[in-house]
Amino acid sequence: MNGTEAVARVLRAEGVEYLFSYPNNPIIDAAAALGIRPIIARTEKTLINMTDGFSRATNGRRLGVCVVQAGPGIENAYGGVAQAFADSIPLLLLPGGPDQRRLGVPGEYDPLPTYRNVTKWAARVNAVERVPELLRRAFSQLRTGQTAPVLLEIPRDVLAAEVDEAAFAYTPARGYRSAGDPADVAEAARLLLAASRPLLHAGHGVLWAEAWDELRELAELLELPVMTTMAGKGAFPEDHPLAAGAGGHTLARAAAHCLVRADLVLGVGSSFARGSFSTPIPPGKTLVQVTHDERDIDRDYRTDHAVVGDAKLVLRQLIEEIGRQGGGGRRVGYLDVAGEIREAREAERLAWLPRLTSDETPINPYRVIWELMRVVDRRETIVTHDSGNPRDQTLTFFEALTPRGYLGWGKSTQLGTGLGLALGAKLAQPDKLVVNIMGDLAFGTAAIEVETAVRERLPILTVLLNNSRMGGYGGHMPAASERYGANRLSGRYAGLAAELGAYSERVEDPGAVAAALGRGIAATREAAGRPGDDPGGRQVGRAAAVAD
Repeated sequence: MNGTEAVARVLRAEGVEYLFSYPNNPIIDAAAALGIRPIIARTEKTLINMTDGFSRATNGRRLGVCVVQAGPGIENAYGGVAQAFADSIPLLLLPGGPDQRRLGVPGEYDPLPTYRNVTKWAARVNAVERVPELLRRAFSQLRTGQTAPVLLEIPRDVLAAEVDEAAFAYTPARGYRSAGDPADVAEAARLLLAASRPLLHAGHGVLWAEAWDELRELAELLELPVMTTMAGKGAFPEDHPLAAGAGGHTLARAAAHCLVRADLVLGVGSSFARGSFSTPIPPGKTLVQVTHDERDIDRDYRTDHAVVGDAKLVLRQLIEEIGRQGGGGRRVGYLDVAGEIREAREAERLAWLPRLTSDETPINPYRVIWELMRVVDRRETIVTHDSGNPRDQTLTFFEALTPRGYLGWGKSTQLGTGLGLALGAKLAQPDKLVVNIMGDLAFGTAAIEVETAVRERLPILTVLLNNSRMGGYGGHMPAASERYGANRLSGRYAGLAAELGAYSERVEDPGAVAAALGRGIAATREAAGRPGDDPGGRQVGRAAAVAD
């Protein structure tokens, strides 16, 4: 067999079901011949976003794998990989490459120098006999330690070369986890028990480790308030009495209340990163960090104490150590944490209720988010947002009840990413309602992918908040906006979605939002219930889009 067939065999052995593909790579057809379905997008960026969403929605248990062509394919993919790297998403990118004798020749793009900045590992298969060895290393990298994209370029001459089929052998890679040093765990427990107002700060690592049960157990054991990061939203049910809400560029009032008053912040699966989309931690706090990546320690804040290990394993150690140290239950003189959270949440609800229930036109976006939360079954729904105002508005007001019921993203904030994430999540979780909330600026960068949703039978609900503006950009360029209207947009997009094969509506009356959402949800269900395309190419999938 040749190198292309060897790669396809490895992917099948690794349990790969779908190959995110665009537009020309011999691996696509070789994998299809083995029953691996190609998923074809219209742009490389959205293709990577779909691969990203697939890995997120499964917590990496089923890894997204993507192939693109040499040259323009891997050049165009950079933005999507940078987004995945910023959010620590494991995905495997297999670009084609020129014959190795052409390396260094002007016009032949070498991705390794640039992609090393946005991947955990970037390498090239330099001989066909090394296909199993290097692919196994790639999957090991994806499943162990810090989560991040991996790139493995496979040049044209390697794909075409012959390898002895009798000598071909492949054993799937496995992932490895480690618990924390018991002495470090004991000190973390001591500090936690000695604190008067500790706060649990839950990050994305809780979701990757599937440590939500342990997180809840620890919170209830010590009556700790829990706030999540933007990417960690959903790790703790936001209807729980100890749920303080999420924080990113915007911050829930209860989370702000607890964060300001805390004397100790226990970060679990959190990098404690500074940035525009991470809630700053006020000075004067004792910081205790649980992370599986030692590079997080003393990264942006001075860490007082750390435990290096898998969040699930370390949380279990911590719970057991607290029991040994005699902790658990409400301490004497300790305040009513659940009561404080309830009061802060109620104050926030009352303050924002005029916006959440507003009858003004054009429709207030908070009204749309409010209605969406009331219409969907949040335990059977996956919601994501796009960059900009939809992210900031949705983060604090859409309550996530289940792990991965909300896909928060944005340490890199590329417009249009949410649509691809939603498509990948729907492929991974076909029984879930998947909702993507985006603005008209974001829709303009990815609108053609509505056709991808239709063609690939991935019925998602896109809620398009159309205000004919680049929301918030007027403040960045006031003279350009006032003098030349540089922040203005135009367009009615429901018709465009319909022409691309989607069910669509334009909603202008706030009182009609809930009913329109209901019809959109019904359209996704109706599309999901249809059979797949037949060999003759009969198109039957539909997506749903709601514009207001």
